[in-house]
Amino acid sequence: MAKKDYYETLGVNKSATEVEIKKAFRRLAMKYHPDRNPDDKDAEHKFKEAKEAYDVLSDSQKRAAYDQFGHAGVGQGAGGFGGSASGFNFEDIFGDMGDVFGDIFGGRGRRGGQSYAQAGADMGYRLTITLEEAVKGITKKINVETLGKCDACNGTGAKKGTAPKTCPDCEGSGQVYLQQGFFTVQQTCPNCHGRGKIISDPCTQCHGQGRKQRSKTLSIKIPAGVDTGDRIRLAGEGEAGLQGGPAGDLYVEVQVKPHKIFMRKDNDLYCEIPVSFVMAAIGGEIEIPTLDGKLKLKIPAETQTNKLFRLRGKGIKSVHGGSKGDILCRVIVETPVKLTKKQKELIEELDKSLLEDKIKHSPKSGSWLDNLKIFFEGLK
Repeated sequence: MAKKDYYETLGVNKSATEVEIKKAFRRLAMKYHPDRNPDDKDAEHKFKEAKEAYDVLSDSQKRAAYDQFGHAGVGQGAGGFGGSASGFNFEDIFGDMGDVFGDIFGGRGRRGGQSYAQAGADMGYRLTITLEEAVKGITKKINVETLGKCDACNGTGAKKGTAPKTCPDCEGSGQVYLQQGFFTVQQTCPNCHGRGKIISDPCTQCHGQGRKQRSKTLSIKIPAGVDTGDRIRLAGEGEAGLQGGPAGDLYVEVQVKPHKIFMRKDNDLYCEIPVSFVMAAIGGEIEIPTLDGKLKLKIPAETQTNKLFRLRGKGIKSVHGGSKGDILCRVIVETPVKLTKKQKELIEELDKSLLEDKIKHSPKSGSWLDNLKIFFEGLK
């Protein structure tokens, strides 16, 4: 009887990937394996067919020969299965299929060795700086409390002169495998708790942990242009690893203090400038601050409150790149307070003079009064 096409046996097309072939075989193996179908000759035969097809199609050289010459290219019994399938261990099905085996048992293969050392945790630190420091950049020293490598045992966790030993139960893999019928169950080794090593004589300073609580001072360079929320990574400055594992990283998050004059938005700086109503009316010059020194700003005559003046290129250049921002100054016309009797009389005299042509001198006020009159007439 002519042999069935291997692709047809596994239920895949000829362009199937290696992963698709493995998944197809796993599905058939789970269905037809003799351990799940005792005394079922038909199931045993189908399992043998699937195993033979998989042995050929999972091997790139055999598959290429089969694609070109068919069964003649791989010879009779190419799968090398032979004999009875009942003596075939179900774990052996997945022994050559690390990724498929991992799908079932949560691992990466049957003997994926695991180091007993564990990496240290990353840490965070919030650093508060001034706006001036953020704009120009600065080097700061910070003090960090962390778990550092134990000097007494050099981080191994074992007493000086000794060393951790390979766990005899898991042979250093950190995992043990229990056979339950046709299934193999993988679990963390209870003897070494998944570390693969056992410390029989622990260090008296760190009690086998390989690390101790300590304080360290670090110098950190803050680049110019940082803003609140920016993070700087210091590799290897986090917690020390457990029993000689690599240290984690330290992430320094920048927090910029509120400024008395400026408010930052992206690369621009905003500020409010109070001016007298006289300067707002007839114009003049006023000194304004920048982060590089003072500048004179010309206030045109008839400037209204909330007028915005832009000083281009006087803002901030972000650490992330791009052009330098601007300074935007908002004018606030300040009403005089604590007036003397004479000053009040002068203002009243000025007001009478202005009322002679209110529309000319106060166009917004006149327009508002007209609209107000129309509004009340509409309520009648």
